[in-house]
Amino acid sequence: MTSVLNSDKNKEVNIIDVDKDADLISIFTEGMILANYSFTKYYKEEEKKKPMLEILNIYSSVLKQENLSELEKITNAVYFARDLANEPFSGLNALQFSEKLKQLAKNSDLKIEVLDKKEIEENGMGGLLAVNKGSELPPTFNILEWKPENAVNSKPYILVGKGIVFDSGGYSIKPTKNSMDMMKFDMAGAAAVAGAMKAVSENRLPVHIIALIPATDNAVDAKSYVPGDVIKMHNGLFVEVLNTDAEGRLILADALSYAQKYNPELVMDLATLTGAAAYCIGIQASVVMGTAGNTVFDNLKKSGENVYERVVRFPFWDEYKEMLKSKIADIKNIGGSEAGAITAGKFLEYFTDYPWVHIDIAGPAIINKKNAYRTEGGSAYGVRLLYDFFKKMI
Repeated sequence: MTSVLNSDKNKEVNIIDVDKDADLISIFTEGMILANYSFTKYYKEEEKKKPMLEILNIYSSVLKQENLSELEKITNAVYFARDLANEPFSGLNALQFSEKLKQLAKNSDLKIEVLDKKEIEENGMGGLLAVNKGSELPPTFNILEWKPENAVNSKPYILVGKGIVFDSGGYSIKPTKNSMDMMKFDMAGAAAVAGAMKAVSENRLPVHIIALIPATDNAVDAKSYVPGDVIKMHNGLFVEVLNTDAEGRLILADALSYAQKYNPELVMDLATLTGAAAYCIGIQASVVMGTAGNTVFDNLKKSGENVYERVVRFPFWDEYKEMLKSKIADIKNIGGSEAGAITAGKFLEYFTDYPWVHIDIAGPAIINKKNAYRTEGGSAYGVRLLYDFFKKMI
């Protein structure tokens, strides 16, 4: 629909609620807005590449203004997350990403703290520091907080987002085609978490949420970490690195361990973590697993179906931990050729001691060809899922 309207050079469209169905008109409007997104920043004649459609006039006797206002803030948050994910590494390194988050905090009434490399070292975040060793730029560890006075939860919910702003694979280097050439999207989890914080704060949901986002690139350099290295992590565990391209779990592990200081009610991480998850599910859903109770997973599934950002729960049996045993350290950073999405999750479990959900968004976070309202590139999968999940807790 949006494509047709843009091709006909329609700048303004009227939506009339003939059936007087508030849900239907809201869903239709949301789809129109999401489908109208485009990333045009790097075209010389940018204005010619932007969608023609600019104004939606909605005529409805049953849809309330506050519903439209909420919808506008949610879709703006999706646009924000898509912009972050679509930005190339040349325009969004770890330091620049932190600046984007500072601006977000300023505009959305969020608190923010950014730990620099010295503070990361003082906190013993060995995973983040190891991945960063090959970079010309330092890592950052970003802490966003939304804490309204009327929060319904006494202990915070915590979101953790994987912020690998570019992933070469390190010395376990990636091939270029359909792999490294897409690795600007490896921070899609961080983008989704940032977008969710924007939506929650601007709609002023009465829920206390903290977001933890470790950020760095994974580059190849004489100083880079290499296969065979052993890393001491934030929680004191020693990890044998057998693949430097399994770096996302290393920075997430430090963040998950750091989350323990907040005594959280629930922790959820989002990450483009494994190709195995994408091979299993494709772009139609994310893979979820973890130690949270069934009610949490049931609610997450309902939210996924409600906003069409679906989730599929994978088994999480302890037998999979056997594949992570190292001969020289506490654990190794990869399992084997089987069950890669699950063994990645079991690796992260070593760094949690609270109810926790791992969401592997490797499939739906990146869209290679426009799919209905999901435009090509970063989809911002997770923003609407998380918003709906938290809203249902009120």
